[in-house]
Amino acid sequence: MTTNLETLATALYVRIDDSLAETRRSGRPPRLTDAELLTLAVMQAVLGFVSETRWLRFARAHLAAEFPYLPGQSGYNKRLRGANTLISRFIRTLARDTDLWHDDVWIVDSTPVECARSRPTVKRSDLAGWAGYGYCPSHSRFFWGLRLHLLCTPGGLPIAWALANPKTDEREVLTDMLTGDQDLLTTHPGQTIVGDKGYVSKHLDAFMTDLGLTLIRPNYRNLKPRPGERLLKPIRQLIESVNDTLKGQLDLERHGARTPAGVLARVGQRILALTTAIWQNRATSTPLTRSLIAYDH
Repeated sequence: MTTNLETLATALYVRIDDSLAETRRSGRPPRLTDAELLTLAVMQAVLGFVSETRWLRFARAHLAAEFPYLPGQSGYNKRLRGANTLISRFIRTLARDTDLWHDDVWIVDSTPVECARSRPTVKRSDLAGWAGYGYCPSHSRFFWGLRLHLLCTPGGLPIAWALANPKTDEREVLTDMLTGDQDLLTTHPGQTIVGDKGYVSKHLDAFMTDLGLTLIRPNYRNLKPRPGERLLKPIRQLIESVNDTLKGQLDLERHGARTPAGVLARVGQRILALTTAIWQNRATSTPLTRSLIAYDH
């Protein structure tokens, strides 16, 4: 484990532990604290361990001094699935700690999160009813799973995220993400949101105007181009690079979860890892804000 990763893990543990100190309940504390759990989860994602069994074996061999107690695979998985609220909370907490949180431009897009490939797996999956079949135009392929809808800054900092059935309209998901988080809109009045053609809708434009937001997106080819449309492509490509980081470096598509709580935890784990890296990079003035190279080995 590199010194950079040790520094990242220590800073993250201290930040989480300090934040949880005021809400810590009386009584016998768990042998693995919530701060240790989330720190382990981030380190697992950054180091690329898809298998929890392999990760815990590695941690026992190399991180025994930092983590005196490590549960078994089933215990770790149960704790992680039960920590979805904590994961979401600290994604937001770390995001607020960066200067990127105050950026007045957000980018929105969605990307497939495959959950099964064989027909028998699809039929017996606990995700049936939430997950479904969808099509990914970027890769010209069908998939069975969910779509991750991500709202982030041009610097790649995750602001909000949601998982939805692939057939759910992207415009509906964006509406729910904004209306379901009143604190987000209160702290970011007059925000500009950049999207692709999937967000073309007069009703969505009116909705954004009512909230005091501005939605910038291209028009369909048979419609008159909107002002500045040519300038949108490089901006929208930024969120594609964020999705590439989640999939290429943080193994988003190899999450391996088979239950709704498991998928939420595994996806949240990777978004938390990305947010943590950006948080640390901004704190240490690292030139490449979204770089994980210093931590992934």
